[in-house]
Amino acid sequence: MGRRLGQHFLTDPAILDRIVDAIDPGPDDVVIEIGPGKGTLTRRLAPRVGHVVAIEKDAALAQQLREECRVKREEYGHAQVTIVEGDALTLDWTRLTAAPTLPSSLYTLHAFKVIGNIPYYITSPLIEKALTTPLPSVIVFLVQREFAGRLTAAPGGKEYGALSAGVQAIARVEKLFVVRAGAFHPPPKVDSAVVRLTPRKDPTVRGDEHPRFRAFLAAVFSQRRKQLGRALRGVTGMSKEDVLAVLDGIGIDPASRAEVLTVDQLTSLFRRTQLFPDSVTE
Repeated sequence: MGRRLGQHFLTDPAILDRIVDAIDPGPDDVVIEIGPGKGTLTRRLAPRVGHVVAIEKDAALAQQLREECRVKREEYGHAQVTIVEGDALTLDWTRLTAAPTLPSSLYTLHAFKVIGNIPYYITSPLIEKALTTPLPSVIVFLVQREFAGRLTAAPGGKEYGALSAGVQAIARVEKLFVVRAGAFHPPPKVDSAVVRLTPRKDPTVRGDEHPRFRAFLAAVFSQRRKQLGRALRGVTGMSKEDVLAVLDGIGIDPASRAEVLTVDQLTSLFRRTQLFPDSVTE
């Protein structure tokens, strides 16, 4: 994607290689790359995996990269690279990785991985999509540094909120390293960071619960200045007695606030409030 679509191009080979390292690339891997742009990351990635499916929204860049892959195959390690022109938010990623252009053994034996230097303005919806079942085995994104802080925040801090809890309920989140603004062309106004999301084998919420759980978190954290007992009554419509009973059952002080609750506590709270017909839903 070009600058008009919110992308800043990263060209430093050492940084690009560190991003590729973060997905633990293997020769049989199928990797979806979001927003390849001019192909700087694609060229470092392709020789180290089995197949790259690169999704590019900008038609001109997609065509340019497609032609480059054809003409300069040696730079891509003669790996298979499929350029898909389209919007990563609306395309069916699993269908792309199971497409006839892929050797069937790659997809049937190995889960796909996701990587990308993604535009800041679609970071949240892209992560939400990436964490929708069927889940990839790993997701590595270059995101705004501040956003990375929110993703990895622990309970009790100012950065901890609905985003932190919603993602951490599904995946282990790591902030790997910072990339300074000067490494990009054109340079953005803020620094970036590489984050790795590894879906949990034991997620605290099921796939069919995700939309309701996200809605619950958004509602609860919108009342973060209020004591939890009062906030829950406001967002769920439950009576004071029912709220106190639910909190007591989990061992949560009604005077505490949402920002101090662990992901497991928030999940338990979500499930118990869903037993009441007027509780918050999507």
